[in-house]
Amino acid sequence: MDYKKGKYKVADLRLAPEGKRLIAWAESRMPVLMTLREKYRKTKPLKGYRIAGCLHVTKETAVLVKIFVEAGAHVSWSGCNPLSTQDAVAAALAADGISIFAWHGMSVKEFYWCIEETLKIHPNLTLDDGADLIFTIHNKHPEFAKKYVIGGTEETTTGVKRLRAMAKDGALKYPVIAVNDAETKWDFDNVYGTGQSTIDGILRSTSVLLAGKNFVVAGYGHCGKGVAIRAQGLGANVIVTEVKPTAALKATLDGMRVMTMNEAAKIGDIFVTATGIKDIIVDRHFKVMKDGAIVCNTGHYDCEINLKHLKKLTKSVREIRSDNEEYTLKDGRRIYVLAKGRLVNLAAAEGHPSEVMDMSFANQFMSQLWLVNLHKKGKKLENKVYDIPKEQDQEIARLKLQTMGYKIDTLTPEQRKYAEDYSAGT
Repeated sequence: MDYKKGKYKVADLRLAPEGKRLIAWAESRMPVLMTLREKYRKTKPLKGYRIAGCLHVTKETAVLVKIFVEAGAHVSWSGCNPLSTQDAVAAALAADGISIFAWHGMSVKEFYWCIEETLKIHPNLTLDDGADLIFTIHNKHPEFAKKYVIGGTEETTTGVKRLRAMAKDGALKYPVIAVNDAETKWDFDNVYGTGQSTIDGILRSTSVLLAGKNFVVAGYGHCGKGVAIRAQGLGANVIVTEVKPTAALKATLDGMRVMTMNEAAKIGDIFVTATGIKDIIVDRHFKVMKDGAIVCNTGHYDCEINLKHLKKLTKSVREIRSDNEEYTLKDGRRIYVLAKGRLVNLAAAEGHPSEVMDMSFANQFMSQLWLVNLHKKGKKLENKVYDIPKEQDQEIARLKLQTMGYKIDTLTPEQRKYAEDYSAGT
């Protein structure tokens, strides 16, 4: 079958020169991926394989896409959020002949149209952030899983949770690697990347002083912890809301105040949801918030803040500045919603810094390569969600340290033997 390359739909192809400059900047900050590019651009281990990707179209993602292409793959890409695409980057990829369907501000209908377009290449591999691409295959094109797809990868916590639930129910039709759960992803991208980029999005859309503010973070997983630590570092009084006792205890020992959202809603100045669960902030919370409260989300989907509830309490809405809407309630109070309740770090800022995405996307590349190598050897995985090999995790960390100019110790043979010697006593 003839799988056409270079089909695209982007906002404006004239933005390509700007996008290429942004991509070049990201490449200068992603040395691990650059190392992988040099290693595999000549051997082209992905030649003959087709990858459909659904992941935020940022300058960092573009670096990953280009490396897939240089390693021989035929790639077709869409954005995984209606507001996260950087239009200049999408234009640059299109100008380079890469099939891409993404633009900032698309509707939900257009979002799924873009996914459908990527699937026209009949992919052998999928790469997802939130699992919308995988769900589309399962719900609309189940035959693809049988005829074409050998496996996939998933980038984010929300997607991994849902895919594990599918696998548990026997509904997953092909194997997926949980890139999100890699130590070099979860403990770096999620914590340091989400923390910095979320604060960046809040500041770009509000320019408020964080010092002295009551800063409420819903959820103290890796992402929520990253946001809380960064806000605390800027002088905010951080409040954490949680449902998991151990997470709440960690937040307490990290110096955060812990309370219910019902309590926090009354005193918070800034609210950030980071749970992956719907209806974290609802009508009863809006009813008691301060005049001027700022509300935003850094979880994958836009359901954590119930805007339908807020609209029922509202008499007027206006855009006060970019990515910042002022909801004036019927009682006169004003609540400010950032980035329409979508990912504030991507919709109102540029997403995670290149340096942390370097490791996450190195994991994506190596995981896709692992699936291809297994396929070439005629080996099949069960239709489950798999963790990445521990050796891969440590190798990527080693490469990252090396590019940063750091050296670490290694165990001597005697030390390795001692570590496993169960007969050794006091």
